[in-house]
Amino acid sequence: MSEISTPIAVRAIDIAPPLKNTGYPQPFASLVAGRQKRRLGEQFGLTNYGVNLCKLNPGALSSMRHSHSAQDEFVYVLQGTPTLVTNAGATVLSPGMCAGFKAGSGDAHHLRNDSPEDVWYIEVGDRSKGDQVVYPDDDLALQEQSGLSVFTHKNGEPYPCDG
Repeated sequence: MSEISTPIAVRAIDIAPPLKNTGYPQPFASLVAGRQKRRLGEQFGLTNYGVNLCKLNPGALSSMRHSHSAQDEFVYVLQGTPTLVTNAGATVLSPGMCAGFKAGSGDAHHLRNDSPEDVWYIEVGDRSKGDQVVYPDDDLALQEQSGLSVFTHKNGEPYPCDG
């Protein structure tokens, strides 16, 4: 019987980012093009929650502003000064600051890099089933179709394929 070998520890920066930067359709994909994620949790086979080391280039967004019905999220700033945008407005964060978003709160959020320097942060989210994601600022919805999550317009119409 062969076992898959999981490393004891790795340097987070050495984990390669995924080949595809985002699942967002255009025009949203271009807004997060300056975001890079290294999926740290997957390196160790974690399945209950995800942990990502994220980098935002100047002008980039972490995601479209969103809220989750079933998944908690947490961010911890390592370097730089991202702007956290929530239902309450914009707040500039600095290294050592953190923010959390309770599932079902309806507090739509994202990070935006308005600074001239790169921003580095850790993002943690659980992988609860049955999650509904709301994008209040954009004509964007995440639909479950044949067991896959698919981005559509809010009326259910699919976005054109990138391909």
